[in-house]
Order: sequence, then C-alpha cells, then structure tokens
Amino acid sequence: MRRRLALLAVATTSLVLVAFLVPLAVLVSTLAAERATAAATTWAQSVATAAALGDQDTLDATVRQANGSGGTPITVFLSGHEFLGVPAPRGPGVELAARGRSVTVETPAGREILVAVQGGERGTMVVRAFVGTERLREGVGRAWSVLGLIGLALLAVGIVVADRLARSLIQPVGQVAGVSRRLARGDLDARVEPAGPPEIREVGAALNHLAARIRELLTREREAVADLSHRLRTPVTALRLEAETLRDKDEAARMGEAVDSVERMVSQVIREARRFDRGGAPSCDAAQVVGDRVAFWSALAEDQDRPLRLGLADGPITVGVSGPELAACVDLLLENVFAHTPDGTPFTVELTARPGGGARLVIADEGSGFVLPDPVGRGASGGSSTGLGLDIARRTAEASGGRLRAGSSPSGGAEVALELGPGLT
Repeated sequence: MRRRLALLAVATTSLVLVAFLVPLAVLVSTLAAERATAAATTWAQSVATAAALGDQDTLDATVRQANGSGGTPITVFLSGHEFLGVPAPRGPGVELAARGRSVTVETPAGREILVAVQGGERGTMVVRAFVGTERLREGVGRAWSVLGLIGLALLAVGIVVADRLARSLIQPVGQVAGVSRRLARGDLDARVEPAGPPEIREVGAALNHLAARIRELLTREREAVADLSHRLRTPVTALRLEAETLRDKDEAARMGEAVDSVERMVSQVIREARRFDRGGAPSCDAAQVVGDRVAFWSALAEDQDRPLRLGLADGPITVGVSGPELAACVDLLLENVFAHTPDGTPFTVELTARPGGGARLVIADEGSGFVLPDPVGRGASGGSSTGLGLDIARRTAEASGGRLRAGSSPSGGAEVALELGPGLT
C-alpha cells in the first residue's frame, strides 16, 4: 500500500509539474529571446537615427560604438555593395528591407533585425543587427536547471507526504490484521487500539466487538457442554453400582473397567470444555496408550472369537496428543470395528514410528468395508451410529500436525490410518 500511494503521488505530482513547468520553461525561453531581440533593436534604432542625419562621421562613430559594446554585431548596408561595420552577407532580408520595409528575419544562425533608412543622400540604407542563437538562449539553460531542481524538490516532498500518509493508514490496518491473526490462534483476549482514520477506527471497534461476542458464545457453548457432561455422571454412577451387583466377578470387573473408561472420557470432556487456551504442547507415549487400549478391547475380541494381530513398535513413541485424547481416538476406531463387522471378523492393529517424528496407527479389518465413499465426513455413517467417530479422530490427528486416511484394506475390508505429529520429548 505504501508503494502504491508513493507511485500515485509521483504520478499526480509529475502531471502537475509537467502542466506548470513546461509552459514556464517555454515562457523563459521566449522571454530570453525577446530580451536579446529588444537590445539588438535598440542598437539598430540608434544606428538608423545616425544614418538618417546624413553625417558620415556620426554614422561611423555610432557603428563603432555599437560594435565595440561586444553585444550585437551591427552592419550598415549602403547603396551598391558598400557597407559599414561587421561584414555580413547581403541576404534576401536585406534586399527586402532595401525596398523600404523594416523586417525581422529568422535564420539558422540566429535572428536578423533589419531597419530601413530612407531619404538620405546615399539613397536607402539598411541597418542590420544580428542576434546569434547562443545570445537568444542566454540564461535559458540555467533557468531550466533551476526549474528542474524545483520540480524534483516538489516531487520529493510529495513522495514524503504520501509515505507519511500511507504509514498513518498502514499501521492501524496492520494492527487490525495482527489482532485478527491472534484471534484465529485462539487468543480471545486480543483487542485493537482504535487509531487512524475514522473508517479504520470503526473497523477496529467492530473487530473488538466481534472478539467479545465470540468469547461470550464460546463461554456459553463450553459451559453447556460441561454441564451436559456433568449430568452424565449420574447414569455412570448407576452403571457402576449395577456392575458391582453382578455375581460373576470377571463380568463385574469387565463392566467396571468399561464404566471407568466412560467416566474418564466424561471427565476429559468437562476439562476440555472449560479450557479456553490449550497452553503448552500436549504429548504422550503412543506405544503405551495404544497397548493399554488394545489390551482392554482384546477381552471383548476373545469373547466374539475375533482374531487379533497386534504389531506394536517398541516405545516410547512421543506424539503431540494428550494421553486421554489418544485413548479416546483408539477406542473410537476399535469400537467401529466391533460395531460394523460381524463376530469372528479378524482385525489388525499396527503402530509404527514415523521417520520425521510421531507415530502411524493402522487399524484394519476383514469385513465388508466402508459403505459410504467418504466415511470421514462429519455425521456420515453407513449404520446406526452418529458418524462422528472418524471425524473426531481426524481432528485430533490434524491438531497434532498429522492426518487421517480411511479406505479399503488389502483384504477388502475397512482400513483407517491415523498419523500423529511429533510431541515434546
């Protein structure tokens, strides 16, 4: 913007300077030529007056005085081919003036002022005063140089003024842009100090109002989610009590672990909903978290006669996701396998370290595969589920700097690859 305003100032100032300086330069040149011509005409008139008196001595003295002044060469053409003063060619202008008509003739070498003198004893005489080109342009170059310097000075002043104006506009706009970027990063406390022209101050005030409104809406939403999650504690507690009343100790322990998992997820939802700024980079050991969750689901897989092949890389493998978040993602992906494939369907879980840091988790089954062409779409489901599981896993992966892919496994079933970015070691 500063460059554009500077170019605009240069263009506008240049047009104004051209509109004024060019006519002024032409006027200076014209005035210089007219001044030199007037001086030569004065000398020619003086010599013509002496010639009209008819006194030869007076004429000779006047011609010598005019030529001795060093200003304008004077020549007096007498009848015939005689002349007095500086030798000069007898051109067409002289012939025209010899007929009794005073003229001014432009020649390639300069300007001739020809004054006809009639009525003398010697017949018609012609007084010629010559002004050379250099004399006609005397002082013009210097005047043009001064005008050029004035033009450059005015142009520089215009550029400086335009730059100051641009700076006064850019600084408030830059501040608004900076606050917008901070809001995009989640800093809802960022505010603009209104400055600059009224329009930019109005934009800053509107951005501050928008930030306050966003914070208010997020507060309401997160409190609503936290309240809803807190209400889930009551049925979770009831489930725990029901699990404790089971006579089968193994079944009671299994139900207790499931209830504990639900309770952890509810607590995690409450904490995440109440936390505005996720300060600090979350991280965990993916090998440990995935191993724990696979061990939990392996009991159900054994009950349903599902062959499980686990490929777990040696840890620790640090990823940029918190432990509860990664555990929730693994539970969602494994739950999809159990919910959308019949009993006895084999599945595999493989966790490997990525070359650039982070981890890659692949969960594949030998079922019928995905029904929808884009199973990752939020709310899309080929069954009776909500269709949010894969989308939650995708957002978790992207928040860590990774991504999620869903497609077909080599056996034709479903395969989900969860790539997680590196975390702090």
